[in-house]
Amino acid sequence: MRNVGAYFRSWFGRFEAVAYRRPDPWLWVPAAALLALGLLMVLNTTYFLGQEKTGDAFHFFKLHLLHIAAGFAVLMALSQFSLAGLRRLVMPVLIVAVVLLILTSIPGLGVVRGGARRWLRLGPVLAEPSEMVKFAVVFFLADFLAKRQDSMASFKHGPLPVFIIVGLIALVVLKQPDFGTTVMLALILFAMLFAAGASGKHLGGAGGFALGIFVLQAVARPYRMRRLTAFLDPWHSARGAGFQLTQSFIALGEGGGWGTGLGAGRQKMFYLPQAHTDFVFAVVVEEFGMIGALVVFALFCTILFRGMRIAHEEPDPFASLLAVGLTAMISLQALVNMAVVIGLVPTKGLPLPLLSYGGTSMVMAMAALGALLALSRRPAVR
Repeated sequence: MRNVGAYFRSWFGRFEAVAYRRPDPWLWVPAAALLALGLLMVLNTTYFLGQEKTGDAFHFFKLHLLHIAAGFAVLMALSQFSLAGLRRLVMPVLIVAVVLLILTSIPGLGVVRGGARRWLRLGPVLAEPSEMVKFAVVFFLADFLAKRQDSMASFKHGPLPVFIIVGLIALVVLKQPDFGTTVMLALILFAMLFAAGASGKHLGGAGGFALGIFVLQAVARPYRMRRLTAFLDPWHSARGAGFQLTQSFIALGEGGGWGTGLGAGRQKMFYLPQAHTDFVFAVVVEEFGMIGALVVFALFCTILFRGMRIAHEEPDPFASLLAVGLTAMISLQALVNMAVVIGLVPTKGLPLPLLSYGGTSMVMAMAALGALLALSRRPAVR
């Protein structure tokens, strides 16, 4: 593995000869704990599902192991990159992500599930390009904003071009439709603009405009209106649009303080839809109780604080903004997912990073972690 690391450092970082530190354990230890818990929960929540759908109770668990293995390979590769190497990824990653996103609209390539054309069939692999788009947008914004920090006071030359470029990408994502990823792109964009020094007045005005668009999109589609109505009063439509949220509440209530015990939860047995993906946190709470919920929250908060510390201590504007974006990509999505499960925000269709079952989402979450680890290895500022 050391030879592989030397290869990546020589190829992607040959213009930056520095003595690297070891990867930050406060990043990889919480992530490893979340991955280990995720393995338990995927096995736990997909045992009966795999048996019913494929005849193999371990079908989804084995796929999850494969996804983690692929993600780990990407993580290890990216963690060896120098800052120069990470910079070189900006345009290739963005171009590939946008091209794959556009290809989902082509019949025969794009795969429709649940009325949404979000997936792309690449041989035996089923990929979700919108997950890669989040990762690519973070790299693009870090590079774009780092070069324009002196122009951030001007809306025309600072935030406006970014809003236009990311807005166009978000429109393609929204057309799939993928409302959850669109919201995440907006959150990442505002977080990175704030870190880049954009005016609060500009961000507030743009935020109000974006909120208006989201509201219009919510009321324009009947299924989104049903989700919003169910969010406001899930028990009124407990057998309809509010079914998933009420089942999540039942899981939370069953968990109590200490939980029912690993494997003893009942909601995963075809009561709670998407128990292995978007609502895996509800099963965690049911089986591990409030204590388990607090542990998961603390692990994500540790990643958040360490990522922000890297961003704060990093003297290079690109590296600092990249750390902000990668941290936001992981931690903000985790916070939104948990907020959905406990009924604080409407359902978004977002997986819980590092914990939920998923192919592209797992690989890209681990890719973001790998890039963060690469930044954490840079020499300390003295």
